[in-house]
Amino acid sequence: MSLLRNSILRQSRGILTRQFHSSPARLIAVGDAIPSVELKEDSPGTVVDIAQEIAGLKKAVIVGVPAAFSPACSATHVPSYIAHKDIKNTPTFVISVNDPFVTKAWKESLDGAKEAGIRFLADPTGEFAKKMEMDFGKSVDIFGTLRNKRYAVVVENGKVTKVAEEPDNTGVSVTVAEKVL
Repeated sequence: MSLLRNSILRQSRGILTRQFHSSPARLIAVGDAIPSVELKEDSPGTVVDIAQEIAGLKKAVIVGVPAAFSPACSATHVPSYIAHKDIKNTPTFVISVNDPFVTKAWKESLDGAKEAGIRFLADPTGEFAKKMEMDFGKSVDIFGTLRNKRYAVVVENGKVTKVAEEPDNTGVSVTVAEKVL
């Protein structure tokens, strides 16, 4: 009997089972391509397909954040990229599960973000977060809805070469620019 069918039969009988894995499941891994998702930049009418944006670049960084304007994102995480010496030579995309008006206002509020060339993209439905399997929901009630985990992905010549993910979804230790770049 197939595992799926077996699982469905157990659930229909009221028997719930849970499978555990020693490593976290993740869609995005070293060697993968970035999924094609239409994100918004500055307004609902400005659509950016992140996979197309990155496809022609020698190197790029995608920084996922739980929320625009959150204290850790605004004080530490994103400023670490703004201040990094190599940022002007490395196209960087900050992606948040917010609407494009919020991400635009956040970009404008962060000293040096525009000058550094960092692009802030909105993932209003969380589709990119889900396809990357870098989303979380009610495990952290402060955000209220689905959000990005805090992560950074380095892409070289269209392929992922590094994935850094904060183990608690919201901390700032392994995803700062100094450790990623």
